[in-house]
Amino acid sequence: MEEPVRIDKWLWAVRLFKTRTLATEECKKGRITIEGISVKPSRIPKPGDIIKVRKNPVTYSYKVIAITGKRVGAKLVNEFCLDITPPEELKILEIRQQMSSFDRDRGTGRPTKKERRELDSFQGWD
Repeated sequence: MEEPVRIDKWLWAVRLFKTRTLATEECKKGRITIEGISVKPSRIPKPGDIIKVRKNPVTYSYKVIAITGKRVGAKLVNEFCLDITPPEELKILEIRQQMSSFDRDRGTGRPTKKERRELDSFQGWD
């Protein structure tokens, strides 16, 4: 039988956060939910739970398959959680990354007429 593990420790163990402290802070800020309810770091996840992790601008969804308190290798993560994030959420991330390619360096002034036309055409404002 698996021994109970806190949600912050589980999030760290399955590599959703780099440190356990970060996982704890995200729980305290209300960015981790189970079944739509914001959870405290001490909450015990169960297999079958749907965990949502909000990392702006995307809300990732994971289904708990098994419980572990020890950090697992990247190749073994699929044995403990299943990524069920909807494709629409991932599309938001892709669009955000494309938009960042048009960021201008600070202090470079206003865009030239050519740059403005390219930006307008990319955004669909033809």
